[in-house]
Amino acid sequence: MVMKGLTMNPSIFHNKFSSFVPFGSRKYPLFASSCRCLSTSASISLENESVSLGHFTRPDFPILHQEVYGHKLVYLDNGATSQKPSAVIEALKNYYEAYNANVHRGIHFLSAKATDEYELARRKVATFINAKESGEIVFTRNATEAINLVANSWGLSNLESGDEIILTVAEHHSAIVPWQLVAQKTGAQLKFVSLTKDEVPDTGALLDMLSRKTKLVVVHHVSNVLASTLPIHDIVHSAHAVGAKVLVDACQSVPHMAVDVQSLGADFLVASSHKMCGPTGVGFLYGKEELLYSMPPFLGGGEMISDVYLDHSTYANPPSRFEAGTPAIGEAIGLGAAIDYLSGIGMQKIHNYEAELADYLYERLSSVPKIRIYGPVPSQNVGRAPLCSFNVENIHPTDIATFLDQQHGVAIRSGHHCAQPLHRHLGMNASARASLYFYNTKDEVDHFVQALNDTISFFTSFM
Repeated sequence: MVMKGLTMNPSIFHNKFSSFVPFGSRKYPLFASSCRCLSTSASISLENESVSLGHFTRPDFPILHQEVYGHKLVYLDNGATSQKPSAVIEALKNYYEAYNANVHRGIHFLSAKATDEYELARRKVATFINAKESGEIVFTRNATEAINLVANSWGLSNLESGDEIILTVAEHHSAIVPWQLVAQKTGAQLKFVSLTKDEVPDTGALLDMLSRKTKLVVVHHVSNVLASTLPIHDIVHSAHAVGAKVLVDACQSVPHMAVDVQSLGADFLVASSHKMCGPTGVGFLYGKEELLYSMPPFLGGGEMISDVYLDHSTYANPPSRFEAGTPAIGEAIGLGAAIDYLSGIGMQKIHNYEAELADYLYERLSSVPKIRIYGPVPSQNVGRAPLCSFNVENIHPTDIATFLDQQHGVAIRSGHHCAQPLHRHLGMNASARASLYFYNTKDEVDHFVQALNDTISFFTSFM
């Protein structure tokens, strides 16, 4: 084991006596940065079957070709945010260099160009998830704001004392807290579905819990901790049978698989740009047209109005009604470029490759001594998303993540992943998580597992 340049902050580590409980075009050059970049080959072709999708796409991502702490970067924190291809970086650069202007309110050339590109991005999102029309797409700061929009607009207008909202214990905080706030104001009750013995949300129990009191079901599509996938179509069908609406958190599914909102039947669906190769600072809400038209504004100000008088105002039609003020124009355009990039690859191709990566990650991690991986065991009938949340006996996940970063250049995440109720349900406070995307490779998984074994050896030497 090599202890090369160990510079870890001692405060991070627990005392050893304490309880450790069209494809991105290759025309975009790598730009200079403060970190040392490694050379990449841009001449790989998928026609060569020995070349994986990960190897083929890596040249499109400048950030991946660098060293951290003297080691080649292995980025396995895609569940938190994805990296950005050169095509997206170039789209942002082009907006700010060529046609930066405010949208919708100007008649000059730059404003018209910015408006056209902004609205084109909306149409791209609608096509990507197969919405009926672009007016069903509302741009927000992120998926969290999208859920808060539904909670404050639809929720406060439609929920009252005695109504029930059904969620699972595996929901992200952004899908729980807004509805707790709504429940406090309206008297509605939150009901939570637990996990099965296989550590997946109990869909059967959820369906049994539905009643005429149920007004809303809030569920994730893919769990950011368990790597499990819920049968959204079945849940929607049963919820609609009792008159309930369904909101789907699709942050971990839209970037990784083809998502068809019309096929799913969901009333609302949210996702974030930054997890699907797009910029930070923008996300979107899909809402059925009739629902959006029935909802009052969430925020007041410019752009969301029709007419303003001293004693009252009238409001624009959706989606403008829910996009008060100057939006994240460049970011939305960047999201559109990300969608172009993903569509150029093909979402089914991405999903198929990631399914193979997911099985390989689980298999390799399972060989690590004293490891506990959370979520379902993959099988012929059970697939996992390309992520694994885990703990290693007697080693804190933050210590694991810090050592992997500073001694091996491997970036993973540690903590509760904005899912504290789920972690408590599983009897832990935190976990480590490695999450992959289509630009990752089996070689990186091997490097990660080898580095993890080295990390475990280091910490167990003090026990």
